[in-house]
Amino acid sequence: MNILLVEDDLDTAEFISKGLQQHGEIVQHCDNAEQAMLLASSSEFDVIIFDRLLPNMDGLDAVRILRASKVTIPIIMLTALSDTSDRVAGLDAGADDYLVKPFAFSELYARVKALARRQPLKESSLEICIGELKLERTTRQVFRAGKEIELMPKEYQILEFMMQNPEQLITKTMLLEQVWGFSFDPKTSLVQTHVSRLRNKIDKPFAFDMIKTVRGCGYLLSRQLDDE
Repeated sequence: MNILLVEDDLDTAEFISKGLQQHGEIVQHCDNAEQAMLLASSSEFDVIIFDRLLPNMDGLDAVRILRASKVTIPIIMLTALSDTSDRVAGLDAGADDYLVKPFAFSELYARVKALARRQPLKESSLEICIGELKLERTTRQVFRAGKEIELMPKEYQILEFMMQNPEQLITKTMLLEQVWGFSFDPKTSLVQTHVSRLRNKIDKPFAFDMIKTVRGCGYLLSRQLDDE
């Protein structure tokens, strides 16, 4: 998942960021509402974790502005305000979930994953194009250089996740979580086997490899041939 964390308390931000990154998630942190609104409007995120009490602007006002601007990314609000009226205000502003501080990281992460699963496909994301690759999410068809490639379900899910995160490191942990739903490493060659099969279909018949191995770390989907 690609997660935007909006939190001005650096200790809390570090605690949340480290926890998410240990689960293989990608985290971008900012500490003010103005920057958060800019990032949310111009970048693709799966979930936003939004602190309510921010400098210069109440988080509720920022969420209202985002929703008025047609930003539909799921939002979970964090706050020290625990009254029922405060929770209702957060949901009425457009937040999808509301978590009171202090909280257990396991609960936050469970809620983040639940929100990500509920996120509907945006019309603009029904087709993903990365270099020669095109993925049609409505029909689950994949093409490279205009040639259709038939993939098995897990191969398709791996490629879809890679195409959502081009030019970024994709670790084994990330694939286990996103494709198989494992929150632990089963100590098998499951990921390597499926990625190898995917590469045989996506790369082997073509002029250059788009799926690169980052030795000891994972994989990376590249748009073009590496410069010699």
